Amino acid sequence: MMGGGARMVRIFDTTLRDGEQSPGCSMNLKEKIEMARQLERMKVDVIEAGFAISSQGDFVSVKTIAETLKDCTVASLARANEKDIDRAWEAVKGAADPRIHLFIATSPLHMEYKLQMKPDEVYEKAVAMTARAARYCGNVEFSAEDSTRSDMAFLARVIEGVIAAGATTVNLPDTVGYSMPDEHYRFFVKIRELAPSLEKVAISSHCHNDLGLAAANSLAAIMGGATQVECTVNGIGERAGNAAMEEIVMALHTRKAYYGAETRIATSEIARSSGLLSRITGVKVQPNKAIVGENAFAHEAGIHQHGVLVNRETYEIMTPESVGLVKNSLVLGKHSGKHAFRDRVKALGYELDDSELEIAFAKFKALADRKKTVYDRDIEALVAKESVQVPKAYRLESFVINSGSRITSTAVIRLIHGDRSIERVSRGEGPIDAAFKAIEKITGRRISLDDYQLGAVTEGEDAQGDALVKLRTEGGEVFSGRGLSTDVMEASIHACINAVNKMIYAEREL
Repeated sequence: MMGGGARMVRIFDTTLRDGEQSPGCSMNLKEKIEMARQLERMKVDVIEAGFAISSQGDFVSVKTIAETLKDCTVASLARANEKDIDRAWEAVKGAADPRIHLFIATSPLHMEYKLQMKPDEVYEKAVAMTARAARYCGNVEFSAEDSTRSDMAFLARVIEGVIAAGATTVNLPDTVGYSMPDEHYRFFVKIRELAPSLEKVAISSHCHNDLGLAAANSLAAIMGGATQVECTVNGIGERAGNAAMEEIVMALHTRKAYYGAETRIATSEIARSSGLLSRITGVKVQPNKAIVGENAFAHEAGIHQHGVLVNRETYEIMTPESVGLVKNSLVLGKHSGKHAFRDRVKALGYELDDSELEIAFAKFKALADRKKTVYDRDIEALVAKESVQVPKAYRLESFVINSGSRITSTAVIRLIHGDRSIERVSRGEGPIDAAFKAIEKITGRRISLDDYQLGAVTEGEDAQGDALVKLRTEGGEVFSGRGLSTDVMEASIHACINAVNKMIYAEREL
């Protein structure tokens, strides 16, 4: 246990960079901006908005996010070379607090086989490129890739060199998730002894989850002296993912006296952040996922239920409300007015302009006519869906589905495209297959269904169906789409159209 008052640990969120590299988790510009705004609302300290030089799309998204956010640092990743660093600065220079985050590998394995450089060459490159970044801004982070498998003496030499060159944060990643928690703690203690200049800068931990220990290792790093942790919402990321932000934050929040550390994260925004990311990417968390899983606060065993009813602390070490989960409550009905709807939307944490409010209110009224009870979660799902909508190249006008055990499924779909109404008929192996083939005919795009999921937003027979689809283009790109309706076929059709519209939007972005 650490003595003294609680120290502040900064949360560096890389959902939009490292997280987006996770298969099936790519986002378009509008989705990235919406996620970034939610991260800012959650009071994340640093948002790594992307890898500016990797593509024109990444550059634009980093630049736009940097110019949009006001209450957090915005960073761009860069390799340790001139072009990367220059491009990163061009992307982030409009931020309220811009950061350039450069990296180079320091482990013998990476230096020999990936970089094909001698240790002295790596040292010189690290120092020179840190100095270049520092000439642009006073907020420079240096990452020693694969640091946990590096020679400690060489790593300390590099660290001392980059701090002297202007690094204000030094990140020590466990790039392949190799460390054990006690080992990771000792690593941070030892490197602080070998590189005393670390006491003058922020010390960061970036852990991967290959052995399921990313959150545990991040917490061990904090015990070892780390003052920043790098993580992602829902733990998304390459391979087995990154350290899950919500797990680290709630561990520090729940065991503050043990760690002697805290964050400035607004924990009541955690559930909303998790849900928004799932809706954007179409990747749901497993039911038993810590903090944000569907079953995280569910109690089925009789003895557990009895204990919770008598005293919640018997089986709950934190409350659902602390992470932003609330019980379903009837909030509005079909006779509710626009002002009441606006107030409720604002109370749920969403800011809509007048045009967005008009669209959302019209959809709410339509929902209220079809659904007996409208809950907070219904409104959240509706508003969150609208907030990440791309321009609608195609819109659903009508559909007719014929399906049964003794007939071939057929779909008649009519879409609006510009000022035209286009109708096509198609057969399929089932109603979904038939509907999607009809959409394919209308849009003239050959698409294949990569994934299809259907869930309910709330309980009850009249619950909204929440459809998620992933469509793969001929070029191999995957686009996710989401649709909401009390009619599951309509929800599925909307999801398919949404994914097609994203394809078209992505083409126009380029």
